[in-house]
Amino acid sequence: MPLATNGPDTKFAASKGLVMLSWAIAFFIIAIIAAIFGFGGIAGTAAGIAQVLFFLFLVLFVISLIFSMVRKGSKAV
Repeated sequence: MPLATNGPDTKFAASKGLVMLSWAIAFFIIAIIAAIFGFGGIAGTAAGIAQVLFFLFLVLFVISLIFSMVRKGSKAV
């Protein structure tokens, strides 16, 4: 039985990835605003959190691309 490609599960997974990216962008903006006002500790912490979330998003995005290509390749056989 083939798996659905555009059901509620795929929309949920896509929205989770976008939420993670939006959190990374939000922490980046917080870091910029804190740096402008001279809060170096808060700016550094927020920038570190944004960096971790962004790279985690990239890793999960690449893994999902690889799995989708593998899954599409196995359907062709």
